[in-house]
Amino acid sequence: MLGMALAAIDGTIVSTAVPQIVGDLGGFAVFSWLFSGYLLAVTVTLPVYGKLSDTFGRKPVLIAGIVLFLVGSLLCALAWNMGALIAFRIVQGLGGGALQGTVQTIAADLYPLKERPRIQAKLSTVWATSAVAGPVVGGLLAGYADWRWIFLINLPVGAIALWLVVRHLHEPARPRPKTRPRIDWAGALAVFATGTLLLTALVQGEVAWPWLSAPSLGLFAASAALAALTVVIERRAAEPIIPGWVWRRRTIASVNLALGAMGLLMVAPTVFLPTYAQSVLGLGPIAAGFVLSVMTLSWPVSAALSDRVYNRIGFRLTAIIGMSAALLVLLAFPLLPYPGEPWQPALIMLLLGAALGLFQLPLIVGVQSTVGWAERGTTTASVLFCRQVGQSVGAAVFGAVANGVLAARLLDAPAPGLPGDLDAVARTLEDPGALSAAATDHLRRAVDAAVDHVYIGAAGAAALALLALVVLAPRRFPVITEPEDRRP
Repeated sequence: MLGMALAAIDGTIVSTAVPQIVGDLGGFAVFSWLFSGYLLAVTVTLPVYGKLSDTFGRKPVLIAGIVLFLVGSLLCALAWNMGALIAFRIVQGLGGGALQGTVQTIAADLYPLKERPRIQAKLSTVWATSAVAGPVVGGLLAGYADWRWIFLINLPVGAIALWLVVRHLHEPARPRPKTRPRIDWAGALAVFATGTLLLTALVQGEVAWPWLSAPSLGLFAASAALAALTVVIERRAAEPIIPGWVWRRRTIASVNLALGAMGLLMVAPTVFLPTYAQSVLGLGPIAAGFVLSVMTLSWPVSAALSDRVYNRIGFRLTAIIGMSAALLVLLAFPLLPYPGEPWQPALIMLLLGAALGLFQLPLIVGVQSTVGWAERGTTTASVLFCRQVGQSVGAAVFGAVANGVLAARLLDAPAPGLPGDLDAVARTLEDPGALSAAATDHLRRAVDAAVDHVYIGAAGAAALALLALVVLAPRRFPVITEPEDRRP
């Protein structure tokens, strides 16, 4: 849980210190790479670490991930300009990929099927706590100490986690393979390069360049070519990084697609709801964060109680019920009145967290239970990889949807020269005195319409997740029960 906390809090603690970091180091034009670079490194390394943990064991991979993350944190604290800080954030991300995938795999190794909801719920509380505490701690450190402490604070936490793992995590002896394990370095490099180009194209589209520009089209074309090359390499490899069985087995393939769709829909609350809360409801950053954070309160509770449902009706049907509820909740958001009260979107998020807790945990526990130890790391990593890619795709797609709706609504604006994209509108509304009352109201209504369309798109992603489960997933997951003496 301490190792997971390193990766979880890092995604939120940096955001509140961006003004101080930019003021000290400069580089405002590229500061978004502080987040994009980290996310990219985490995502593209997940499949590699999953395969390595299946080959060499979880403990060495987890230790390497913690050490790499701490080295990256120390280097971030010593960064002398924005370029160095971005590079060191990528180093952090290389360690974060090992933390996310390996911790989830170890949880399945340590606990039998009936106890996994309990430990997975505890891991969920780590993410929930980080979502609330990260911005607060980051703001306090940046405001009253120095932004470099945001990275230095990782060192004592990581040192304790490292000591506990080295001292107390003991994996059972496994039969030694008859032949020396061979690492598919060519496949690892191909997966890394493909993911890097694809995620760069998704993250930077309509940010650094237009979607139909030469850089964007070139990156998509290059990523498609590398994806084809990766398939060729992996089909020929003796021990591929992403084995073909990940997609040939109905259970794993359906869970991958369903959680990829969940990553897609998660963009609506995590990216667009804070803008809605501040621009439409007129809340401050802390109050807007609270509207979002209530989702993290109901999610772990729902996840912890989900075993009482799936032990009776199965993993697939439980997940279908959870996502069906999420679909209805997402469709309810556009029905909220304008401008509405803060408790209304907060209630929506509370219900959404409960629905998604009932959806995600049964699928992760279920798919981990269908494979043995030697395949569990790869399986878990493939699930997390698809979810991360879904989030990146969702940010690109829904960003384009929101800005398109916004531009259409601003064609008949009552005042000339109004901003044309969501971020610029949000910044303009922070200083309402610069606009007339009619122009301010028009902008707020335009943001309301844009976010409504994003939530409708998120409901479409929920429908895709349901389709993957209904069409592809078997009615009963083929659960494998390992002997108790094989557990750590």
